Formats: sequence, C-alpha cells, structure tokens
Amino acid sequence: MSDLNDNSLNINFLKESVLKRLCESLDKANNKGWRKLGEIVKSDKRFKVSLDDMDMCSLKALEADGSPSRSLLKLIGDQGCMVGELVEFLQIVGHTDALQCLKPPGIQILVQPQSVAVIAGHNLRLSCYAVGASHVQFQWFKKTEEVHNSSSPDLVFSPVRLKDAGFYICRVNCGNAYEFSHWAQVDVLDVPPRYGKVLIQPQPQRLLVGDLLYLECGAIGRPLPQYQWYRNGVPIKKATKRMYTVKNLLPEHQGRYRCEIFCSNERTWSNEVDVVVVVIGMHHIFCFIFILWLDSHFSHKVFLPLATDKVALLIGNLAYRNHPQLKAPMVDVYDLTNLLRQLNFKVVSLLDLTEFEMRNAVEEFLSLLHKGVYGLLYYAGHGYENFGNSFMVPVDAPNPYRSGNCLCVQSILKLMQEKETGLNVFLLDMCRKRNLHDDATPNVVLKVTANIVFGYATCQDAEAFELSSSGFTNGVFIKFLKERLLEDEKITVLLDSVAEDMGQFDPTKGKQALEIRSSLSERRSLTDPIRPGDYSDAAEAHNMLWSKAHELPESKILDFECGVQIKMDFAAEFSNVLVIYTSIVKKPEEMLSCQAHITNLPLDLDVDPKLMNKETLEETGSFLLSGSLPQHCLYTRLGSLQKLKEELAFTVCLHVQFNSLDDLVQWNMDVNVGKPLTAKLDLNRPTRKNSCQLTCHMPHSPSTSPSHSPASDRRFHSQGPQQHTNPYLNEHTVCPDSVKCSKADWAALHIFESKKVEYSAVAKSVS
Repeated sequence: MSDLNDNSLNINFLKESVLKRLCESLDKANNKGWRKLGEIVKSDKRFKVSLDDMDMCSLKALEADGSPSRSLLKLIGDQGCMVGELVEFLQIVGHTDALQCLKPPGIQILVQPQSVAVIAGHNLRLSCYAVGASHVQFQWFKKTEEVHNSSSPDLVFSPVRLKDAGFYICRVNCGNAYEFSHWAQVDVLDVPPRYGKVLIQPQPQRLLVGDLLYLECGAIGRPLPQYQWYRNGVPIKKATKRMYTVKNLLPEHQGRYRCEIFCSNERTWSNEVDVVVVVIGMHHIFCFIFILWLDSHFSHKVFLPLATDKVALLIGNLAYRNHPQLKAPMVDVYDLTNLLRQLNFKVVSLLDLTEFEMRNAVEEFLSLLHKGVYGLLYYAGHGYENFGNSFMVPVDAPNPYRSGNCLCVQSILKLMQEKETGLNVFLLDMCRKRNLHDDATPNVVLKVTANIVFGYATCQDAEAFELSSSGFTNGVFIKFLKERLLEDEKITVLLDSVAEDMGQFDPTKGKQALEIRSSLSERRSLTDPIRPGDYSDAAEAHNMLWSKAHELPESKILDFECGVQIKMDFAAEFSNVLVIYTSIVKKPEEMLSCQAHITNLPLDLDVDPKLMNKETLEETGSFLLSGSLPQHCLYTRLGSLQKLKEELAFTVCLHVQFNSLDDLVQWNMDVNVGKPLTAKLDLNRPTRKNSCQLTCHMPHSPSTSPSHSPASDRRFHSQGPQQHTNPYLNEHTVCPDSVKCSKADWAALHIFESKKVEYSAVAKSVS
C-alpha cells in the first residue's frame, strides 16, 4: 500500500484515489496545470520530456476518459520520478490544490471558530473541531496568552464579559504535529438587551472645527457583522469598522451619516444622523450665541418626531383551503420585511395563518406596543369591507365566511389606541368588496387621535390585483411601495407618491387605485429615529421573548459511526418558515458516495416528503433564499412552524455506497433543535389569556371571535367551568371568574343584543 509520508515512493505506485484527485486538479488548471508542470520537468536534466511527448499528452484530452495529466505523470514515473521530486515541481508551479493531494494525512480542522458579536451577560461558545492520525488535543489562546482551563474543542464563556472581547485562536496538537485554527474575533457590546441586531445607534452631533468626531454603531450576530459607513449616501473609503472617527474635523466633514451592516447574508442600516461642523470666527461666535439663545427660548416649541420603538406585523395568506389560492403575498411579505428592517422595525413575518393563529399573532404584536411606539400592520390575502370595517380572512375560513371567522382591522386599531402608540399604520393589500353573506355591524368605537394612517391597496368596493406571471412576483401595491418605502417623507406624502405611481400603471389603470385615509397631524415618518422610553418589566420580558423567538438553531456537526461527518445549518425565510440544509464535511475514501436525508418530521408541520432533501432550494418551494445560501447541499423547507406543539425533533438518515459493495448501507441519528423561530410563541394555542373584557365590550375583538360565529360558539361551550348564568345573557355569552362585570355592564350588553337586528336593518338600508 502506498504511503504519502514516503517521499522516495515512485509516483506510479500512488493510490488510485490520490492519483485521480491529483490528475483532476492538474487537468482543470490553466496557467498552473499539467502543461506548466511539463515545462518545469523538461528543464530538469534528470527527466526527458520532449515537445512530441507534450503533444501526445495534449491529444489525450480528445479521448472520452483521457487525461493529459495522467499521461504526463506516467511518462515521468516510468523515468523514476519520486513523490518528493513531484512535490518540488508542484511547489515551483505554485499549484496548492495539487500539493494538497500529496500532503500526508495529518491534522484536519473540520470546524473553524467563527467571529461573533454578542451582548455582555449572554452565553458564548467558540468551537474548533479537528481529527488526526491519533488523539488530538486543543489549546486556546487570546492573542499570545493561553486561556486558562481551555483544553476542550469548545471554549465557553458563561456569561461573556466586556474583558473577554478580543481575538482568539485554537492550537490543535496531534503527537509532534500541530495546526492552528483561524482567528476568531469576539466583540462584546455593553448594552441592555433589546430586540433586533442593531443595538448601538450613532448619535447626531454638533462640533467645532478641529474637534474629534466619534460615531459608533453596534450589532450582534454570528459571524461577526461587517460595517460600511456612509456620508450623504456615499460610502466612506476605509470606514469599515464599528467605530468611525475623524481626529481633526473640517467643514467638509459635515453631513448625514449612517452605517450599513452586513451579517449572515442580511443587510440592515443604522439610523441616519446629522453631523454639524461649526466654524469659529467673531461673526460665527455671535451667530452661535444667538442660536443658543434661540434654542433655550424656543426649542420646547419645536416638535421633533421620535419613536420609542418600531414594531411591524406582516401576514401573508396564500394557501387558502376553501378559496382561490394566491401567489404574490409570499414575495410581498418577504420584500417588505427586508425594507422595514432597514428602518429599524422589529418585524415579524408570517405566512398562511388560521383564525386562531392570526388572533394570537395579533395579541403578541399588541404586547410589544406601548407609549410612543410606531405600530405597523401589513396584511396581504383575501379580505372584504362591510359598513366601513375591514376584515382579514384566515386560510381556514369556511366558504362562505362571515365576520365571526375573520379579524376586524378596526378592532385591532382600538386596542392599539389603548397602548398610546405614537403612530398606527395599516397597509391592507386585499379586496374591499362587500360580503353579501355577512350582515353583522361591528360596534367598534375608536378614540379621536391624530396618529392613524390607512393605506388601502384598492378603493372601497373594488378588488386588489396580483400580476399574472409564471414565476413569483409582487402584487401591484407592493411593486410600487417598495420603491419608495425608505424615503424620508411623511408617511402620507410617501403613500401619495405611491398612489401616483400606481395611477400610471397601464395593466390596472381604472381597476385599482390606492386609497389613503389619515388623521395624521404631525410629520411622522417611518424613518423617524428611535429614542427608547422607560420599559416596564412586562415590556422587557416581551422584547426578550420576541428576540429569542427569532433566533435560529445553532449549526450542528453530526458524527456517524462509519466516519462520515455532516454539517447541518439553518436559515429563516420568514418568521415561521425554516430552511434546513446539510452538507458532507468528511467522507472516508472507501466510500463511493453518501447522502444525508431528513426524515420523521413532526406531524404538526405537514411537510410534503416529495419536497424534502432537494439539491436546489427551488425544488423545495423556497424561491427567495437561493442567492444567499451555499450550494452543494441538500435543502428542506419547513413552513407553518407556528403549528409545532413540541420541540422540533427528526431523524437524519445517512445512505452510503461503498466501493466494494453494491447495496446501500444506512445509519440513523436522532436530532432535536428545540423550538425554532416563532414556534416558541405557541401561536396555535386555542384561546388567549384574559379575553373576557374584550369579549364583553367589543364583540369583534381581534383576539376572540364574536358570539354569532358558530365556530366561536363551539369553542366557548368547551369552557364549561368558566360560564356564568345571568338573566341578561344568551347561551353563548361567557365571562371568566377573573373579571367581574357590573349589572350595568350586563344590561348594556343585553340592550346591544336586543338592538342588533335593528342596527343590521339600518345598515342594509344605508348601503
């Protein structure tokens, strides 16, 4: 058997697998391939390689299985060329891949430690996995100092502290040999936990000429986020660090600054801030004093729009069970998600929700709202409008559906108003035709507030269109909205521009027109900066929960008994859609091929086995991540994660084809990745907490179905212990023990029930 450690071995006795890889490497290369190797060998007097020999080698490329490299190696091998001599020739050529084929088996680092940015107080793990000819040992270093008690492949910080920031490297020892891993940078941010990746925002500044400009932007992520600073929309050369400084400030440094952040194939932006440079002279001193005087006397009268936070809930329903299916909502939600995240919104994007799931998603959305927050709700799917109230249709709505099966947008707005939000934006990409099967008249009384904006994709009693296309495309509304969403304009001005753009679109001209309804009296914009307010403990808890609900499972290395290593990674297409992709990290030489398939997924997810373990993302039904994930993997797309009742556990089935066997050999390994993404929120729970007050006083609460819905009746009857008897209540009225209603409340409800038929008749006559 050949041994690559023996440099005196004739190259004709190399193992066939080594020779095959070596020839493939040399055949593919151009300027460093077999022809260059032949020229180097020809100049050595120990071997004779003529021009005719080179031509004969070249002709081998015309044969079906011919290899010029194999012909050349056979020629010089017959003349006594040894492995050590071939290594010398390849070193002169500079062909590193070919040299790697001849490198003796030694230490192989399979998983390199990754740079990461984390919040102080969190747990952190750096990993370096390696194999060798014998037992391997690990040593971790922070720069040149060895880390105490760090002989494990995992370097764990529990918790990570500010002083742990720095550069780390792992030394892998195997006998007398050793290899170093890549450097990994640990960046520790000293900030309170907040939702999202951008945790440190640059601050506006007013400085004098010659002062120090210091701008800072901080984000968390693995791998370490990359930064690019911009001034007035133009990238600044060499400004690629988290901190941007200018030592001696000049007037030309004045402008608007923002930072672009790249992490895990995602791009987001910091807030844009003004840097004002003041030039000092006698005239400017007087002007400066006058400005300070103006500021001290009148600044309290100037309104600067700020948000205490920005939260967006995006729902796209397309896979309807009893109604025509749609295509555009998936692309619309995906594009809008990426844009809103650039505006520092906390975005939750969900596809194909049932009634319960939509109501619970709205409840979680409302839990993130408090005083001064900008709340945005986008819905794309089937819908209708009756008596001025808009209804969103879940994917499980019956045919025909009524208000009891749907969510009333105005009821959601009422609950948002109770949170004292700074801005309420509704973007409704749905039809607004009258529902003739529904004659209910919701009694939703809204407060008079000057912070409401409705952007309807179409006019009242009209339809919204999605473009007919063989591929995936936007709906008409989002097609034009996404071109302007990042503009620093008052939201109503921005929507006016979108309406004008839509009006020039020939395919839907005269059929669909954007309608804007607004009570906004201030210049509120989606680009307004965030100045966090005082968070309550409950708000902090919800922020932390939503932050965790958007964390992906960590990458996994699966070691099978046969010597195969599989790497498993995860990506989020939406907040409830996970993509799992696997790749082969290590495969023994005696194996001809191997593939790892995911099987035995939870029945809750209802995944089509025909769309699993595909070689391209498009085959799984995922058309939006194909450019951001690595190739040469097997992909599986898991939708509807909100239906997951338990942790996500499955089996990885490894199929191996050995060189010496005709039959496939199989190994299985069970994997559990916990509850990924929004599965942690339990949106599939059948009832919400503390729903009585909403049920009693707001029949069309988004968090509980109105009593006239048959489905609602059955659901409430299942809660027998919570029912109370009262002469003013019908058989479907419910009030839990946790809330006590006065006699006046019962009487008011009784009057409403008795007048419901009259209200309905009046509404019909008006329509």
